[in-house]
Parts: sequence; C-alpha cells; structure tokens
Amino acid sequence: MLLDYLRAMPDHRRGQGRRYDLACVVMCTILAVLSGADSYRSIHTFMEMHFRLLKGWLGFAWKRAPAYTHLREILVGIAPATLEAAFRSYSAAVAAGLPQGFCYLACDGKTLRGSFDHLHDRKAAELLSVFAVDSQLIVAQVEIPDKTNEIPAFQALVKELGLSGKLFTLDALHAQKNTASRKGQWQRRRRAGQG
Repeated sequence: MLLDYLRAMPDHRRGQGRRYDLACVVMCTILAVLSGADSYRSIHTFMEMHFRLLKGWLGFAWKRAPAYTHLREILVGIAPATLEAAFRSYSAAVAAGLPQGFCYLACDGKTLRGSFDHLHDRKAAELLSVFAVDSQLIVAQVEIPDKTNEIPAFQALVKELGLSGKLFTLDALHAQKNTASRKGQWQRRRRAGQG
C-alpha cells in the first residue's frame, strides 16, 4: 500500500506536538485531490466528510481532521524530492510484482494549471512524466527547470531511473540531433547484440 512508502518520508516538523501523522495526512490529501479537492479548505472538507471511513482504513487515532490552516503548514513543509522518492519506490515495488516490469513507456510534459504566480513573477510550473503503458503506472515525474525544456529533463530522468534500452513514445520535440543520435547508438548496440 502507498501508505507504507509514505511512512518512509522524513518528517520536517519538530518532534514536540506532532498531533497528526505525516503519512496519513499526505494519503488523505492524495485521496481528496483525486476526488476533486483543489484547495486546503476543500481537502479539509473531504477529510471531515469521510473522517470515520478514513480513520478505519488508515488506522490513525485523531479525534478530528486537522484544520485547513494546519493542513497547509504540514503540506507546505514537505520537500517535493522526498514525496517523489516515495512514489518512485511504490511504483518500482508494484512493477516488480508484474511479470514483465516496465516495457513500453510514454513520456510527456504538461503545464500545471493554476501554478502561475503573479506575485512572485513565476511562470507556470511544468512537469515531465514517465508513464508505463503496460502496467498503467506513473514511474516518475520531474519538474522542468525554468530556462530549459523537456529534452535535458528527459535525458537526466532516463539515466537516473536506469531505463535506457526501453521503448519510449515522445513528442516531436525530442526528434533533434542529439536525442536522435543517442537513439541511433542504442539501435547499433542492439543490432550488435550488446543491448
């Protein structure tokens, strides 16, 4: 269960006064967002509406759901890299139980709706996701840095995850000389029986 992998995340809060378990708060937030919640208030409302069900399923001992202001404090302090690491571990564990693992991967970049910040003059955030088609899992996702595009982010992600030699579907943006030459090298090694 995803909750077990979320429990491996380090807690950024002080040890004193931790009333709400971090993994359970994150799991409730994920369920709320999947159900359409798009603000801290709506996450809180989801948790209040389904409190007894969530308490029985996740096994926490809270007397009530955290206030939306407290939810914000907890969630804003989570380092994105630790959450991504938990998701990657979960995806790898699920894939290990499949007969073929990851064979066909779809890779695409998306702009996150509502992520543009006028106050801090920040453009909308862009994420690059790798999706395993055969197992229907998101293997990983990474934020694309402001002054670049998907290409270097994709190349770094493939190297980091050890996914070279897999079949990818990509946008036409990736059909550039450097990316295509890497593809050609892989095809030559495969024909020679090395890949």
